[in-house]
Amino acid sequence: MRFKIGVILLLAITLYSCREEQLSADPSLKLTFSKDTVCFDTVFTTIGTSTLRLMVYNKNANALSISSIWLDNNTAFKVNVDGENDLTQLKNLQINGGDSLFVFIKVNIDPLKQNNPVLVEDNLHFAVNEKTQTVHLEAVGQDVFLIKTPERLTIKNNFTFSAAKPYLIYDTVAVQGKLTIKPGARLYFHDKAALMAYNDVNAVGELQKPIILQGDRTDNIFENVPYAYVAGMWSGFYLVDLKNTDHKTYKFDYVEILSANVGLYAFSQKTGFVPSMQLLNSRIHNHAVYGLVLQNINALVVNTELSNAAAYCAYLEGGQHTFIHSTIASFFNSTDVRIQSSPREDVAAVYINNLSKDGVPTHTSFRNCIITGIRSNNLLVATPFAQYYTDTIANNYIKADSLHIANAHNNTYWQKNDSDAFVNTFYKYKEYIYYDFRLAEYSPARGIGDGSFATKYSTDRLGNPRPTTKPDAGCYQYK
Repeated sequence: MRFKIGVILLLAITLYSCREEQLSADPSLKLTFSKDTVCFDTVFTTIGTSTLRLMVYNKNANALSISSIWLDNNTAFKVNVDGENDLTQLKNLQINGGDSLFVFIKVNIDPLKQNNPVLVEDNLHFAVNEKTQTVHLEAVGQDVFLIKTPERLTIKNNFTFSAAKPYLIYDTVAVQGKLTIKPGARLYFHDKAALMAYNDVNAVGELQKPIILQGDRTDNIFENVPYAYVAGMWSGFYLVDLKNTDHKTYKFDYVEILSANVGLYAFSQKTGFVPSMQLLNSRIHNHAVYGLVLQNINALVVNTELSNAAAYCAYLEGGQHTFIHSTIASFFNSTDVRIQSSPREDVAAVYINNLSKDGVPTHTSFRNCIITGIRSNNLLVATPFAQYYTDTIANNYIKADSLHIANAHNNTYWQKNDSDAFVNTFYKYKEYIYYDFRLAEYSPARGIGDGSFATKYSTDRLGNPRPTTKPDAGCYQYK
């Protein structure tokens, strides 16, 4: 009896399987694709991309036969279907009812011999039951200046990065002469690559032509998450002063330094003739360790955003540092997608180290600034005797306990959740909402600034006018 039941079940399963795999010639039945267009972001010529996946579904009850698959041009895009790279070998490929196929697509674009980016397109066709279904393929090709050497490239003379086309930098570049970066220049760094300057730096961009330094991954780590949002994609920008005879000057204006280990690290071993820096209208964002480090440097920082570092957004030790109308916001990895390590819970957004005996004294002032983050205390002043720390910290919005130093006055201290202070302090990847540290309408940072500074710095980082009466704190004026 059990034998008969087993035979009946086996026949039933066999008949069911045969029914499921029965080919249909119905021209009304179609394949379904996970997307109708496969888009690659900027693709550097001669440099292959990572692979994107396209899913092909047969959501019908019966099997379908894909008689052929082909590309229009068959040049830049490389397609692998069901493990086969040669599309001409794919004939009468059967896809059962309710089943799917994996299609993997890469792109490699030959040099375009022009500076401007070019849209490269193709179409991937699937012929089923004498009808053709098409998925569009597109990528933006960009020629680059490629810097790729077996080891660190040391440039002894002056050097200029132009804006003619982007630079793709695979290895660390060390410039011993004066370093100039032109408005609109774009520098893309490979993993562990860095830029090191041993002399003067003039990196002056413009509002509509900012200078951008970031990692070279232009694709996505997940479906909706670009690698550009992942910290630690390259090493960082380092300013190193070792000579005791000259006075280095660093000027940065409209510069964006994104997603490195360290954003901008300025170090001098001298106790006299320390370098001077101007950091204006810039953005140093999303770094795996520090945002801005100043050691034995005199610096003026105005209209600048320092945001989202796993350690300090600003580490200040030695030198005279003046921050005016700048936003320092530490919300590193405040997100619903874990793409990088969590920040240390005990690290403030700003750390002022006035304890070192090896360098020059530390004098740091903040006027009309924002200092905040996910921690309860975001401004730490390490000094032997707080009552003798005489630098002015005034008219700022600070998420911290009140400061017990002599010249801290007219500050707005905040201990509540300050998500209402900005447009957005949380990265929501499914909704394509990224951090935005412009001020919200009812932000407590609005209207608390000293108007005398707004007279000199009459526009914010984005070029918006700033009133001379009760301006907003930070680098963004609400409009």
